[in-house]
Amino acid sequence: MALPRVLWIYPSFSFLSCLILFHALSPSRALRNYPENEVTLLDSMSALADLGWEAYPNEGWEEISVMDERNTPMRTYQVCNVMEANQNNWLRTRHISREGAQRVYIEIKFTLRDCNSLPGVPGTCKETFNMYYYESNNANLWFIKESQYVKIDTIAADESFTQVDVGDRVMKLNTEVRDISNLSKKGFYLAFQDLGACIALVSVRVFYKKCPLTVLNLAQFPDTITGGDTALVEVYGVCVNSSEEFEAPKMYCSADGGWLVPIGRCVCKPGFEENKDACQPCRPGTYKASATDAYCTKCPPHSSSPQEQAVECVCEKGFYRAESDPRSMACTRPPSAPENPISTVNETCVMLEWSPPRDTGGRGDITYSLHCRKCSGDGKKCTPCGSSVHFVPRQFGLMSASVLVTDLQPDSNYSFTVESQNGVSDLSPTPRGTVVINVTTSQTVSVVLKERRSKDSVTLAWQGPERPNGAIVEYEVIYYEKNQREQNYTVLKTRSNMMTVDGLKPGTTYVFRVRARTDGGYGSYGGEIELETSHEDVFAIGDPNQSTILAVSIAGGIVLLIFLVTCFVVSGRHCGYIKAKQDPDEEKMQFQHGRVKLPGSRTYIHPHTYEDPNQAVRDFAKEIDASNIRIERVIGAGEFGEVCSGRLRVQGKREIYVAIKSLKAGYSDKQRRDFLSEASIMGQFDHPNIIRLEGVVTRCEC
Repeated sequence: MALPRVLWIYPSFSFLSCLILFHALSPSRALRNYPENEVTLLDSMSALADLGWEAYPNEGWEEISVMDERNTPMRTYQVCNVMEANQNNWLRTRHISREGAQRVYIEIKFTLRDCNSLPGVPGTCKETFNMYYYESNNANLWFIKESQYVKIDTIAADESFTQVDVGDRVMKLNTEVRDISNLSKKGFYLAFQDLGACIALVSVRVFYKKCPLTVLNLAQFPDTITGGDTALVEVYGVCVNSSEEFEAPKMYCSADGGWLVPIGRCVCKPGFEENKDACQPCRPGTYKASATDAYCTKCPPHSSSPQEQAVECVCEKGFYRAESDPRSMACTRPPSAPENPISTVNETCVMLEWSPPRDTGGRGDITYSLHCRKCSGDGKKCTPCGSSVHFVPRQFGLMSASVLVTDLQPDSNYSFTVESQNGVSDLSPTPRGTVVINVTTSQTVSVVLKERRSKDSVTLAWQGPERPNGAIVEYEVIYYEKNQREQNYTVLKTRSNMMTVDGLKPGTTYVFRVRARTDGGYGSYGGEIELETSHEDVFAIGDPNQSTILAVSIAGGIVLLIFLVTCFVVSGRHCGYIKAKQDPDEEKMQFQHGRVKLPGSRTYIHPHTYEDPNQAVRDFAKEIDASNIRIERVIGAGEFGEVCSGRLRVQGKREIYVAIKSLKAGYSDKQRRDFLSEASIMGQFDHPNIIRLEGVVTRCEC
């Protein structure tokens, strides 16, 4: 500390006093820099004029002026009434506003004379003084009782000086700091009490501590006054410009003015990145899509950002970005058309296959969808297939490059459009990549018996499809012993439309089926034909009774199902009409004028006389509940559809074996009327030599 520059010494001890006036020089006010976390409320060294503090009695504390190192006047107070007993000298500052602080600090710099260095001074000489304060909302009090003050502390000097010290210029300055807590009023007065010491107050500074304004984790924390005790003050930060809260930012202001325990943070908004506790916009050619991303990144392929502050890059013309695509993903485009289409026809089913598109558009989410149209023979008129056609595994959103199409109509032309698409196909205005596959389904082969059978062979003949799907390459004959299809069957192939099957077991029933293969694939199998080899080499096929039974069982009408087409479409169940044979007793019938006189005074009525064939069926056939019919297998194909064998359960009677005839899908109106007429005709006969109609099913749950 600088030594005193000005020193007045009064060695005379007259009037019981020895006054020594001195002032220790302090650093220049221009050089005094206080910590940023301290706010000064009072600084005696900054006064440019008289301090004007209240001193009483008047002969106590005295305000004097000295020059600092820069020859700038400084105002200080001193007292040295050591020669008189019972000293009680008070010095009171002006009202000091606390500015919201609950705790303030008082820093005093002073010098004090050693009593032993004063010759002739009585024992009342002191080397301490007291410091007080009085809290008040009134800034203009002119008098305060001593009893109203609150004592802060008794101040003693760490270093006192003597006359020799002054001469040798080794006098040292004392600095003491005290604090006042839990202030609540607008301000306070500070007071110093001298009880008989030789003191010089070089400076008095009153201040409080704060946590200074700071920016941390992109959050700004304001100047915060410390608490009134040691408790921490919780402070929430405010995100800086162009940033937003990721987690609420907060810190704690400690009693000594330091920030502690940072929690939470802010992040730069999309389009901005962090740079030295601030957020700056992304440069052109870069972007930032999410606030959680740390920095701006370069635009992905096929995109650009011409302006600053981009949150995403704009796709180039012809390229797109799906809503679900991350902004970091390159822009993509729709795929090209599927390639290398292949169709394989099998009866009324077709397997469609193709190769993936050559250009996937830069994506891996390729799917396929099919559109089906049924076309006329000349291909000029096509209509949607409707719900009767089924696709396995599905029609739209296929992941694999193949699909099985079922329930097509035989001998029909179809056109399938296969469309490839990906996640951005819906965003493109251009047509999607497609490939067309044209298909013609094949007809079934009509199988009939030819001439003969023996104990170990059967000769079969058949007619090929009327309009095959391409040139017929060969026919496939499959046969097996009855009831052993799963265990053992044989497949034979020929280019002819007839075949003799040798090596059969005598007296054994076999089931035969035939289908054709063309350039477009296999057709559907014809109906099952059951034939039994003879025990000896006889021409059983020439047996008139045998021929009649076979012909009648295939062609005869049985049970009519009005809702047959609906059943086929919805469930694939076969419905038909049923007949059973009677004992062979003959009765005569008389025919006259289109009507037949039946035995027992019954008259046959031709169904064509009915305007509605359904009414004829209701008049001549008994209704049978479909649940009483059990279809077991297909035994052949008739003019109208498949012929099945099964059982009929009649209430109160045993089950009987019956034949079931069904109307095939895609029938014409004429075929339907003929089918109904056949049932109406059969329903009017009850003769042992005529196959009997058991009933009809007009209500079928399909």
